[in-house]
Amino acid sequence: MSYAEAKTAYVAFGVDTEEALARAAAMPVSIHCWQGDDVTGFDNPEGGAGNGIAVTGNYPGRARTFEELKADFLEAVSLVPGTKRINLHAAYAIFDDEHPWVDRDKLTYEHFAPWVAFAREHGLGIDFNPTIFSHRMMVDGLSLSSPREDVRRFWIDHCIACRRISERIGEELGDHVLCNIWIPDGYKDMPTDRLGPRERLRDALDEILAEDCPHVIDAVESKFFAVGVESYTTGSPEFYTGYTATHEGVNYLLDAGHFHPNEPISEKISSLLLFNDYVPLHVTRGVNWDSDHVVSFDDETREICREIVRCDAMDRVLVGLDFFDGSINRVAAWTIGSRNFQKALLAALLEPHAELRRLQDEGNFTKRLALLEEVKTLPFADVWAEYCRRAGVPAGFAWFDEVERYEQEVTSKRA
Repeated sequence: MSYAEAKTAYVAFGVDTEEALARAAAMPVSIHCWQGDDVTGFDNPEGGAGNGIAVTGNYPGRARTFEELKADFLEAVSLVPGTKRINLHAAYAIFDDEHPWVDRDKLTYEHFAPWVAFAREHGLGIDFNPTIFSHRMMVDGLSLSSPREDVRRFWIDHCIACRRISERIGEELGDHVLCNIWIPDGYKDMPTDRLGPRERLRDALDEILAEDCPHVIDAVESKFFAVGVESYTTGSPEFYTGYTATHEGVNYLLDAGHFHPNEPISEKISSLLLFNDYVPLHVTRGVNWDSDHVVSFDDETREICREIVRCDAMDRVLVGLDFFDGSINRVAAWTIGSRNFQKALLAALLEPHAELRRLQDEGNFTKRLALLEEVKTLPFADVWAEYCRRAGVPAGFAWFDEVERYEQEVTSKRA
């Protein structure tokens, strides 16, 4: 079927494919830099993830330098339609003779100016994250909730530095920058004090967020579990629900892999929209107790996008991707996950939401179910192909030929 025929098929259900294409293309999606190098970063002399995060796999060709990471990122996003941003972690600071290595509590904007130049050159926005893991100051697996004052002070200073860096990035790009704080703090076995760590975390966040940063959108990110903190997570969903409800301008970031496997985040979006300026997301794919598999065109990803569209919140839900898989080609992983989110977003925009809402309000649940099922067989693939064509990216599996070419000519030659 041609796009023109698909357009006619959707019109019969009250759906304007041109409007859907325009809205999908305009919504920014923040693509994470850390897929390209297994969350290694450039600031850790020892290298590699750890102290709160883990990556599995040793597929050859990992990016090792800023230049390699930039090249791999551009290769991936060249195969993905839509508006893109770069999601940066503080561990990706750039050090040189003019700006030599400093520890994370001493980072400044100058260590990220090369990223800003890169973003400006390619028309990309930037979002930012303190890197509170993979560091010697993660003592006993704790950071902002540590009972040690020197440990808390180090990470408080790091987060304050990151908000200032985010503010300057926003000034330079004439944009707002999402600055998201996530910590892996918790205990493997049952704690004998649950309140104390949370009191320390609350007080640390109060100090971190005290400075006015008008170009920064602040967010905090919960987690239900993690490897090594199976019994207690300091920054739990309940903690951050309370914190964001009592701190104006601080938004609750939902990570799709940070809840119980049977607890989807799609159901939470509408509630948070009632009480937060923004609802930032990390879209990933949890598998049992692992949280960061490559995003699939699956039921939950599609339901997340449906909620964004149904709530008319494409300007308030701030989407970032967050997965890292070292067991497969990393450029392919980026491309697969990013394209799948775009597919899910476009598919959501191609549903007759106004009619479905009307049927629900009228209590006509029979027709609502019938309509939901009927639109599943509309020619979505032809509209997706048109979206890709207009964006100048491959619509079908031809994108994989390009990834294989890049691997053969570029990443396979890395030692």
